[in-house]
Amino acid sequence: MKLSYDIYICGVGGQGIIKAGEIIGWAAMKEGMDVVMSEIHGMAQRGGGVSTEVRIGKAKGTIIPSGHADLMMAFEPLEALRAVEKMRKDAYLIVNLTPIPPFNISLREYPPVDEIIAELGKFSRNLYAFDADRVALEAGHPLSMNMAILGAATATPGFPLSEDAIIESMRENLPERLFKVNLKAFKGVL
Repeated sequence: MKLSYDIYICGVGGQGIIKAGEIIGWAAMKEGMDVVMSEIHGMAQRGGGVSTEVRIGKAKGTIIPSGHADLMMAFEPLEALRAVEKMRKDAYLIVNLTPIPPFNISLREYPPVDEIIAELGKFSRNLYAFDADRVALEAGHPLSMNMAILGAATATPGFPLSEDAIIESMRENLPERLFKVNLKAFKGVL
């Protein structure tokens, strides 16, 4: 029996991966749930991979075992592909379509995004890939992309937190001057 709902959040440095995890964690605590979180910064300052693991419920440890994550929030397509071993079969995958090639490969070496998405589709039938960067720009600020992904994640079946708890956590964890634009991005995919 699974004791926790496990969320794996990944992307590259500067995309708001850790902030999205913090908002989920605060929302879980607001709803009286146990929550643990870990984060890996890697080469974040050079555009390298960053991940956050959030476990809601009676988790045994902060790291999600391979094959156990219920939900992936991927802010970058190739980072999603690198993390599929964390996912349980038919987990929910929310993926931003905008590529950010790592600093050590050229754009010519980066696989076509449609091929990455097709490969991800082999791991789960519950794949939702969309241009979260466009949603953020339409909301008014490119850095609200993380909240667009969070909005999509909140709408997945079985997501353990209420929309109201997430929004209240956003209000408490984001600068007041940026709350409205982030809320607009969050609601832009619901």
